[in-house]
Amino acid sequence: AGTRQVLVGFVGRLAAEKQVHLLAHVAGLPGARTIVVGDGPERAKLERRLPEATFLGFRTGVELATVLASLDVFVHTGAHETFCQAVQEALASGVPVVAPAAGGPLDLVHHGQNGWLYPPNQPALIRGAVHALAADPVTRRAMAVRARAGVADRSWARLVDELVGHYRRVTGTTEPAGRKVA
Repeated sequence: AGTRQVLVGFVGRLAAEKQVHLLAHVAGLPGARTIVVGDGPERAKLERRLPEATFLGFRTGVELATVLASLDVFVHTGAHETFCQAVQEALASGVPVVAPAAGGPLDLVHHGQNGWLYPPNQPALIRGAVHALAADPVTRRAMAVRARAGVADRSWARLVDELVGHYRRVTGTTEPAGRKVA
């Protein structure tokens, strides 16, 4: 009986700006299987470019959460993300993330703690990062625990409260909107 393949995945819209073609850097890694979840205008081109990858198409709800939580490593390829919801969801699912050191991932991925960051102009480094995580289940498990803990407090309610607080500081108000001070 052989060891289980490490599931390496991407979840998101399959559009040019997401740079999903960079998953080609993990092609042929021993013991790794590439999973792509999502749909979009680049899907047919990506299926041709990544023939070894399994494309699951668009998923939502419990099905999406189950697939995401089943991954061993999440690879985020786009260097121009701001909020990075997919990275946050991967971390919340306890999945270490490999992402470019740019934009939104910088707020979420702590290099060597809950994933690996690579310089966005050096995407070939994705392969080494994924290989290192695939080959080291102990590190992967430790990163998975830190991944979940690192985003546990990032609820929508907390983020909205933080945003409202920023607005109040900028406007110099202390009362919630719509309330009149007598």
